[in-house]
Amino acid sequence: MNLPSNPRVCIVLLSAVGDVVHALPVVNAIKRAHPKGKITWLLQDAGASLLQGHSAIDEILLFHRKAGLAAFIQTALQLRERTFDVVLDLQCYLKASLLTAFCQAPAKVGLDPARAREFNWVVNNHHLPKRPVNHVQEHFLEFLDYLQIPREPVEWNLGPWPSERPWQENFFRSITRPRVALVAGTSNPRKDWIPERWVELNDRLHREFGLATILVGAKTPRETALGQKMGAECRHPPVNALGSGLRRLVSLLDACDLVISPDTGPLHLAGALG
Repeated sequence: MNLPSNPRVCIVLLSAVGDVVHALPVVNAIKRAHPKGKITWLLQDAGASLLQGHSAIDEILLFHRKAGLAAFIQTALQLRERTFDVVLDLQCYLKASLLTAFCQAPAKVGLDPARAREFNWVVNNHHLPKRPVNHVQEHFLEFLDYLQIPREPVEWNLGPWPSERPWQENFFRSITRPRVALVAGTSNPRKDWIPERWVELNDRLHREFGLATILVGAKTPRETALGQKMGAECRHPPVNALGSGLRRLVSLLDACDLVISPDTGPLHLAGALG
C-alpha cells in the first residue's frame, strides 16, 4: 500500500507508556518518509504527556477513559471534524476498534484476523499479512512494511528536549558518582519486587560499587510506601524522585548509567533512550 505524498495519518493506540514507546519508531519512520504529512495520535491520558513536544507528532487527541460513555461521544465528535488518508489501528481491542470505526478514512489498517482480538479486524478494510504472534515491537514495525516504508533506522527520538536540559543539569549537579535509577513499581503488583530486596540491593550498590541511587516511578500508594521504607531502612537512602512525571522521567533515565526495573513502562523508556 502506498501513501500519498503528504498523507494525513491517524494512529490509534490508547495504551500506557510501554506500547506508546514501542510505537514511536513507526511514527518516526512515517514522518521521515513523508516530512510534510500530518500525523495525529489518538491515545489515553497516561501516555500523552510523554509525547508532548515530539517533532514527529502534529496532533494529539485525548481519549479520557475515566469519563466512560462521555469519552466516546467527545472523541467521536472530534473525529468527525477530521479526515485522514489512512488509520493505523495498532491496538487490537474493542475500545480501540470503536474509535477506529469513528475515524473517517478510505483505508484502515489493522492486524490480520488470526492475531486481532475482540473482533478488531471487522472495522479495518486492510489487514497485515498473517504471521506468527511476535513481540509487540515487531507487530508495530509490520505496519511500516505494509505501507512500504523502510524500518531503518529504528528511532524513538524521546529527548530530553533542549528546554528540559536545564532541569536535568540542575537535578544531577550534586550527584557526581555513577548513577543508578531504581524503578519502584508497576501497575501490576504481581510484577513488583519485594520491598526488602530493594533495600538490600540499594545498599549493596552503594557499598560494593560506590554508585548513587535514584528512586523513580509514579507516586502510587505502593510506590510511596516503598520510598518511605527505603528512606527509613537504607544505610544510604536513594534520592527520591517519585512522581516527577513522564517528561522528567525521560531526563532522569537519560542521565543514569544503569536502570534496574521490573517489566514496566520506564524499562521500555530506558531501552529507547539507549
